[in-house]
Amino acid sequence: MTRHIVFPTVSARNLQGLDVVLPDAFEGRRNVVIVAFQRQHQSLVDSWIPWLVEQSAADPDLRFYELPTIARMWAPVRRFIDGGMASAIRVPAILQRTLTIYGDVARITTPLEITDRSTVAVLLVDDSAGVLWSAGGGFDQAIAAELGRALDLAREDESGGEGERTGRS
Repeated sequence: MTRHIVFPTVSARNLQGLDVVLPDAFEGRRNVVIVAFQRQHQSLVDSWIPWLVEQSAADPDLRFYELPTIARMWAPVRRFIDGGMASAIRVPAILQRTLTIYGDVARITTPLEITDRSTVAVLLVDDSAGVLWSAGGGFDQAIAAELGRALDLAREDESGGEGERTGRS
């Protein structure tokens, strides 16, 4: 039996300062979401970007997002942290797709069944907030191939195909 994991409703803010509610703010029919828990995870997030840029260029219904997930204790200095990230990035498209979440990290990890915060979590989320696929870690050809197959199956499902959902979740 396949578990049905749903992306939880949480408040976030993009690095342009716009408050959003997730998963409603995910704009694609298919959304790759990379959840990071530590500052040093940025290199793991960045390792996925070239592949995701290539995939989204070929698929107009695919979007991808970076979700730095930061403990509640840091909320008082949110402006400083977000401002530092924004000033380092400066690229509008990246500022829009980087959505910071402050608060109880378990509000994300528990419903998404993320058990390892020592690395990033990579999720494929559909436009109904369903998590179709998940894995952990930086870019890896084998994991990217799995994600590619999950994206293909999601497109097939949308077009009425008989695809079966797979993943590591």
